[in-house]
Amino acid sequence: MTSSSHTLTLDQGALDVTVDLQGRQGHPFLLLHGGGGPQTVTPFAQLLAEQRPARVFTPVHPGFDGTDRPDWLTDVTTLAQVYARLLDTLDLRDVAVVGNSVGGWIAAELAALGSDRISSVTLVNAVGIDVPGHPIADAFSLTPVELSRLSFHDPSKFRFDPSTLSEAQRAVMAVNRATLRVYSGANAMADPTLPDRLAKIAHPTLVAWGASDQVVDAEYGRAYALGIPDAEFRLLQGTGHMPQTETPEQFLPVVWDFADAHATDRPRP
Repeated sequence: MTSSSHTLTLDQGALDVTVDLQGRQGHPFLLLHGGGGPQTVTPFAQLLAEQRPARVFTPVHPGFDGTDRPDWLTDVTTLAQVYARLLDTLDLRDVAVVGNSVGGWIAAELAALGSDRISSVTLVNAVGIDVPGHPIADAFSLTPVELSRLSFHDPSKFRFDPSTLSEAQRAVMAVNRATLRVYSGANAMADPTLPDRLAKIAHPTLVAWGASDQVVDAEYGRAYALGIPDAEFRLLQGTGHMPQTETPEQFLPVVWDFADAHATDRPRP
């Protein structure tokens, strides 16, 4: 894995974005992490790059893991604009965008911008909309242990013991939590204006959902897919809110096959 920092300039101002890269050649992926931070997707990025011809770019959302977040960057819509500019700066084309949880929300907003650098979008247990009767679990009122229990099909394999954390790890968790609260907005992980933008997405879109997710349930996922023109919905059995962590070997072909089917820069028979 290599890491690099890129200075991006938007109308609102300039900022630096840290990007980790796994793989040296192949289909480019932009992998967007959720509220747990970049470590929730790093192992999957490595697996994808090892098992498929893929270059996996994993940015750190500004404010996470000790990175700087400018005062003007306070919402997911603007963060999506940051990543659209990142694709321009890296001069990437035929990009498969994959986002989990709040990263899925960012991916949806990025897709709504209509960049021609993107060939497909996969939203994985994404948040960002309001679905009556299917609320998003309030991550800010739950302890990390409680949230972990809701996140996995088999929580016993992913037991979280806060007593094992160092002071530095506790500090990172606190900063990440505070940053997530900023991005989540006034409506707690949902933007009432997002459905209007979802309806305009023209990129091939897959909505993939862990069937055992108790943070955002499968009916919420189906509603997400229905809001995007021609989106596909795929239910993933035996997994919860983070398939890339809990069942990566099952999840990998789902991500790869969809991206590969909609790639635009490879030779066709």
